[in-house]
Amino acid sequence: MRKNVFLLAFIFLISATYSLHGQTNDARRRISGTVTSATGEILQGVSVIVPGTTQGTITDLNGRYAMLIAPGSYSLRFSFVGYETVTREVVIGQTDQVMDILLTETAASLNEVVILGSRAATARTNIDKPVAVDVINTREIKNFAQTDLSQILNYVAPSFSSNRQTVADGTDHIDPASLRGLGTDQVLLLVNGKRRHTTALVNINGTFGRGSVGTDMNAIPVAAIDRIEVLRDGASAQYGSDAIAGVVNIVLKKKSPLILSTTYGQSLSNTFGEKFTDGKTFQLDGNKSFSLGKNGFINVGGQLLHRDGTNRGGPDTRPLLYSALPSKAAGESEADFLARYTTLKAADDAKASAAGLDRNTMLVGNSQSTNAGVFANAEYKISPTLTGYFAGGYSARKGKAAGFYRLPVQTSQVDLSLYPNGFLPFINTTIKDLSAIAGIKGEVGKWSYDVSNTFGTNSVDFHITNTMNASLPAGTSPREFDAGMLKFSQNTVNLDLARRFNLTSGILSSLNIGYGAEFRLDKYQITAGEELSYSYGQPSKNIDGLPGKAAGAQVFPGFRPSNAIDQSRNSKGIYADIEAEFGPRLLIDVAGRFENFSDFGSNFSYKFSGRFKIYNEFAIRGGIATGFRAPSLHQHYFNNESTQFVQGQPTQVLTVNNDHPIVREFGVGSLKPEISTSYSLGITGELLNSINFTIDAYQIDIDNRIVFSSQYARERDAGNHLIATGKVNQILNTVDPGATVNSVQFFTNAITTRTKGIDIVLTDRINTTAGNFFLVAAANFNNTKVTDIRGTDVIEGDQGLKTKLFDRLERSRYESSVPKSKITFSVNYNVKKWSILLRTVRFGEVTYLNAVDPHVAANNLPTAIDQTFSAKWITDVSISYALLKSLNLTLGANNIFDVYPDKAYIDPRNNQFNLSGDPSSNYTTGRDNTSNGHFLYSRNVSQFGFNGRYVFAKFTFQL
Repeated sequence: MRKNVFLLAFIFLISATYSLHGQTNDARRRISGTVTSATGEILQGVSVIVPGTTQGTITDLNGRYAMLIAPGSYSLRFSFVGYETVTREVVIGQTDQVMDILLTETAASLNEVVILGSRAATARTNIDKPVAVDVINTREIKNFAQTDLSQILNYVAPSFSSNRQTVADGTDHIDPASLRGLGTDQVLLLVNGKRRHTTALVNINGTFGRGSVGTDMNAIPVAAIDRIEVLRDGASAQYGSDAIAGVVNIVLKKKSPLILSTTYGQSLSNTFGEKFTDGKTFQLDGNKSFSLGKNGFINVGGQLLHRDGTNRGGPDTRPLLYSALPSKAAGESEADFLARYTTLKAADDAKASAAGLDRNTMLVGNSQSTNAGVFANAEYKISPTLTGYFAGGYSARKGKAAGFYRLPVQTSQVDLSLYPNGFLPFINTTIKDLSAIAGIKGEVGKWSYDVSNTFGTNSVDFHITNTMNASLPAGTSPREFDAGMLKFSQNTVNLDLARRFNLTSGILSSLNIGYGAEFRLDKYQITAGEELSYSYGQPSKNIDGLPGKAAGAQVFPGFRPSNAIDQSRNSKGIYADIEAEFGPRLLIDVAGRFENFSDFGSNFSYKFSGRFKIYNEFAIRGGIATGFRAPSLHQHYFNNESTQFVQGQPTQVLTVNNDHPIVREFGVGSLKPEISTSYSLGITGELLNSINFTIDAYQIDIDNRIVFSSQYARERDAGNHLIATGKVNQILNTVDPGATVNSVQFFTNAITTRTKGIDIVLTDRINTTAGNFFLVAAANFNNTKVTDIRGTDVIEGDQGLKTKLFDRLERSRYESSVPKSKITFSVNYNVKKWSILLRTVRFGEVTYLNAVDPHVAANNLPTAIDQTFSAKWITDVSISYALLKSLNLTLGANNIFDVYPDKAYIDPRNNQFNLSGDPSSNYTTGRDNTSNGHFLYSRNVSQFGFNGRYVFAKFTFQL
């Protein structure tokens, strides 16, 4: 059925192309001119339209525009992102006319021109689009405290969510992001309208986005960005895989004066009686465009950003650091046992004190990071009908993040001859990112074309320090290891064709036709680390591992040679987009895309959307679309063995890919693509001649959603013996009869979800004699529910396997780990040399669910309980003053009122310990969401981080 729909659409496209070819109006006259800014900057891409008609164009590389219009009286409207919209009256007579236009900068974010979401040859404003698009201009990017692109979007765009993670391996250094509450791999990132490659990292730890692969937005220097377009609508039919939730398009600067800025900031927080002055951040960035004669330009932007780590961890609440908890001897009285324990604890505390071992052993907060990057954007007009272009960048980031502290009592992981007081291991990453876009665009007759090649690669190199391999003989283990590398690369070739037909009669007044083809090649690699980073003992020298000792580098065992892979795939696609205007009121858009992947087969997606002007500036819009997300190569092939802490206990976890025999034993086959159907309905308009608004409701249904399973742990009886009849034990024994692996996890298509929500955006500008005000109010409300969980026949046939496939904790990562609402109010006030920006953001509540339902656990209470963290308001302020015409000083603060999330729950009884194992004892274990006191704020769910107030100063120089 889907292929038939596509075939009909394609036939219609071809027939329309031939039937409309050559229709012109010789009576029309030419109007042309040049559009510049108030500072004399030539503006390329300015939209020039004739309201009430289908006429329109955009300015070229030199800021010039030209249109043919029939004689008569008209209004011409000139619109461009970040500038005031200008309307000019014109009378077209019997001769050609020239009209030059000057545009003034503005901070308004609605009613700005965007190409995203359509292949039409004529640009439209975002409120004229049949789908929802946000435009974030340079002021919103640069004027607040956030320095990374993902964090900027987190505060500016209500439907976008991204927070730094902590104690999560590589995810500490690459922020997972979400659009409309969906996964990090369900939003597509473009640069200048071209697909950008994803990161090499797949998140396998216990944070939001677990099991997904996102795009490293922070590899793009903010200084090089002109604006950001956020398409809040399913767009797989237009842009291919990953665009289920929407698309983020980074538009690079084209022509810009020299702009240099330097920023210094740090946390100045005071909470719960503690003062924090960490997180020191230094940023130096710059941007400058250079002329390539009269026909071209090259713009270069770069950034150097160093950020110290932060720490908001709490003291370890476990009673003994050097000694194991005693057990009550047979016949020993409670009083005698407690006296023996008290003596042991006093000795343990004295040993810790003498060694200077502070119970606050963890680093919980932002990782330390140094990031340097550069990005270039260039165009050159080869001939009047042919332009060459290039965009490319490189970034290198070094990060350092801590894992869990290894206590001296954890003798399976600690060599006391090397670390007599235990140790805090560190994961050091080197992340390199390279990308290049090159192409030509132009016109052949009435058709415009664009041929491009886009290449990108991302690598993550792991170096583990302050660690050891406990399985080596005492005193012989190195303290640092090269643990291996992940690498992903992508090469994409596109051919796009488009034409606009202006019709002179009939119901159909204009038709935009766009179609094209794409070929994409993906490659994923895992490189093994050095032998001692993963080995049990040292097999190459026949040194046996020590019994009961953990293998490999603590915190991050290296990738083994058996983990190493080099896999690739290709995809081929064709797509079409037809946009029809029926007079000035009705716009209809139909798109279709057929794509074939070498590893799982074909998919067809379609999209129908439309906009109808009801009255004056009021219009309704909506659409229906199908979409898909191809399983990433990472999800297909990633595999490793790692030490993960589950409920505070170290666990050897085997992650296997879908070709592994264990996965086949669970009945899981090759991964299939995620399939979505989305619906949207909205209204746009203008109130009181100044307030622009958009309101869009949506529903997104996703089937075959890929999840990273819960951990299938070996089953044991009350005496800690393996259960011979346990189904998990039977499966694991097929490849691990020695029981060195505690649990296993894998990727599988297991769930169906439904996401519902609404987006609201309002903007206004008020001009007074006392200054100008720019006002923005925006909100997103969304709710995701897992509507079905489906295992394989093997899993469905065993209740224990089915329960563990996707437990309550994993469910909460999808349903409640990011805010269900976000509300933003911002005011920008400008008067003479002063500019004041005030923004407050309400981050909605989030909920953590324990893997075991505490309401039904009865006599087997879990060690943690469900917890909902309430909504909070975060307020930012910045004040700028023009010291000189070319020099500006900005002072400001993020989270000026020093707001923190709710603290993670610690039962008051947590300071007492169930030493005897007697349920009636006064020493009953309390339930704890802090992982032995370390995580005062939840790391499983996230709203806005937990660093408190951050203050900064910035100097900006422009020439």
